[in-house]
Amino acid sequence: MRHLLTTAQLAATVAVLVRLGRGRTRRPPLAPGAEPPSQTITVVVPARNEATRIGPFLDGLLEDPHVTEVVVVDDCSTDRTAEIAHARGARVVPGGELPAGWVGKPWALQQGLEAARGEIVVSLDADTRPRPGLAGALAVALADSDLVSAGCRFICDTRGERWLHPAMLATLVYRFGPPDASASAAPDRLIVNGQCTAVRRQALLDAGGYFHAAGHLTDDAAQARALARLGWRIAFHDGGGLIAVDMHTSVSETWREWGRSLALPDVTPALRRAADVALVWLTLGLPPLRLLAGRAGRLDRALLTLRWIMAAPLARSYVRRGPADWLSPLADPLAAVRLTTSALRPARRSRSSRAQRSGSSGRRRSTAPSHDQRPSCSSDQGCWPRSRSASGRCCGSRHSRFGAGSRTRRRTRTERTASCRVRE
Repeated sequence: MRHLLTTAQLAATVAVLVRLGRGRTRRPPLAPGAEPPSQTITVVVPARNEATRIGPFLDGLLEDPHVTEVVVVDDCSTDRTAEIAHARGARVVPGGELPAGWVGKPWALQQGLEAARGEIVVSLDADTRPRPGLAGALAVALADSDLVSAGCRFICDTRGERWLHPAMLATLVYRFGPPDASASAAPDRLIVNGQCTAVRRQALLDAGGYFHAAGHLTDDAAQARALARLGWRIAFHDGGGLIAVDMHTSVSETWREWGRSLALPDVTPALRRAADVALVWLTLGLPPLRLLAGRAGRLDRALLTLRWIMAAPLARSYVRRGPADWLSPLADPLAAVRLTTSALRPARRSRSSRAQRSGSSGRRRSTAPSHDQRPSCSSDQGCWPRSRSASGRCCGSRHSRFGAGSRTRRRTRTERTASCRVRE
């Protein structure tokens, strides 16, 4: 049995080294200063109950000279998100009724895509902190790609976050390799950062918008992988010099909220999830435990050495650094446990929908529609069959609900309340 475990651990180590080796050549990090193309740029921000974050987010974004407009899709907020965004100068689009088969964020992004007037659409989460120059740098990166995603620098304010978060991040690097590696990954192993992406608006509308991610909680990976299968060139760049993100406020929230999607359960087949969990336990979870038990072998010590070496490049992903970062390898067994629970018990609803449970009508979402239930455009409208919005209207045409040049009717408070109640 011991020999079998050692053999499996050796095979997992080889797999990790091959994946890490993909990072020998990297795509250049995003940097300000390059002259962006002449296309106009719209920034789309899906936001629900982000009143405490939307102000600082917009303050940095609206200083960017390359941003033509900012569209905030107010996804049924019950706080002052829309009011603050409007006061800061953003164009606020009230979120529409959630269609069957969609979850909240992809639907908000779809509405923002349709409402955008710019030729390039940059999508950012409201908990990010963009700096001037980000939009232009993303536009420059699009010259060689069809979809660009940028990695953010993490803001972890507590010692517990700075201890656990790098361990969870290490599980991603060991499973997928460095995301900004120049070598292309297979579509089913592609990962992107949905907090910061850029596309050409019309191209995405022609490809079906966010329909590919409609029913997925891991919407960024679902969208990127579907587009990669269609032949899209997907590129990941380090954007840490131009954007940071403050996702969580405590170690318990990091465990709960990031951990629920750590295994990418709704876009990863069960056998692949099992292989990923086994690899992480063999290379990250077991070595610290065997060392503490006094049973570490040479391979365990080699893996621990590799992990501490990896702590240095991982630390560059964080705004604040300190002793907790260097002690994060001791949290690897906990990260392996959280990956296991994420793989075995996938989240069934998004964080935002759970937060809305108390105000919901108790109506459950239907599952994703079958192929023959999906709306399709008639040929005389000149749309690709999947390029309609879920409302049944052709994305980007003059008939689109939020298409360029259209005017969105302001709904009454009663109408907005009724539409928000169906989100649960």
